[in-house]
Amino acid sequence: MTSLPASTQKKLGLVIDLDICVGCQACATSCKEWNTQGVSAPLSDDKPRSAEPMGTWLNRIHGYEVKEQGQQESRIVHFPRSCLHCETPACVTVCPTGASYKRAEDGIVLVNPETCIGCKLCSWACPYGAREYDYPTGVMKKCTLCVDRIYNENFAEEDRLPACVKACPTGARSFGDLGDPASDVSKLVADRGGYDLLPEMGYKPTNKYLPPRARRDQQTFAEPLPKSDGSALEKLFAWADRLMTSAKASARANETDLSDRLEG
Repeated sequence: MTSLPASTQKKLGLVIDLDICVGCQACATSCKEWNTQGVSAPLSDDKPRSAEPMGTWLNRIHGYEVKEQGQQESRIVHFPRSCLHCETPACVTVCPTGASYKRAEDGIVLVNPETCIGCKLCSWACPYGAREYDYPTGVMKKCTLCVDRIYNENFAEEDRLPACVKACPTGARSFGDLGDPASDVSKLVADRGGYDLLPEMGYKPTNKYLPPRARRDQQTFAEPLPKSDGSALEKLFAWADRLMTSAKASARANETDLSDRLEG
C-alpha cells in the first residue's frame, strides 16, 4: 500500500463560496477543456449527444433546494465537488501500486497513469466521490489542481491558477496555501467560518467551503433607502428615463404584426 508523507511544506487547495456560486458550470467546462489536453489527458466522452452520455469529468456541480430556519421560501444552493486533496487521503493508502500519491512539497494528490491498473480501490475508498474512472484508458482520473498551470513559468503570474478558479465569473473559487494562516485563503476561511466536508470521516480535506449567508430581505436593512435630494443631476436622469420609456412604448405600439405572413 502507498504511504503518506509525514508532513507537507504547503497545503495548496481551494476555498469555495457557496453563497455566490451560481451553478453556471464554468468551472466544470474550463476544467474539462484544460485537463483533456494536460497532465490528465485524455478525458473521455462517449456519445455526448445521446440520451445516455458518458464521460470523465474532474469537477461536478450539484444543486440542492434548502430552506433556512425561519424562512418560508426555499433557495437553491449550488455545490461544486472535486478532489479535496485530503491530508490523510484514504484513496492513497489503499492504492496497491503506488499510482495514487500525495506530494510532500505542496500536498497535492495525484495519480500516475503509468502505474495505475484501474482496480478502482481508490474510488471505493474516497467518501467524496472525487475519483473518475476513464473507461477507454482504464485509468483513474481526478482533479490535479491544474498542477501543470500553477507552476508554469510561461504563464503570467495572474494566470497561474487552476482553470476552474480562473474561469469562475462570480469569484466563488479561491486558490492558495491553506497551511499558511497568513494567506488570503486562510483569512477568508477564518472570517467566513469555512468548514470541512464530512469532518467526522477524519480525512482532513484541504479544500474548504464557505457557508451561504442568511437570506436578505427588506426587513434586514438597518436604514431605509435614501430619498431623492432634488438635485439637477437626479432630475436629468429622471427625465431621460421617462423619455426612453415613452420611446419604447411608442415603438411597441407601432410594431406591425407579421405573423399571418409566416403561416403556410
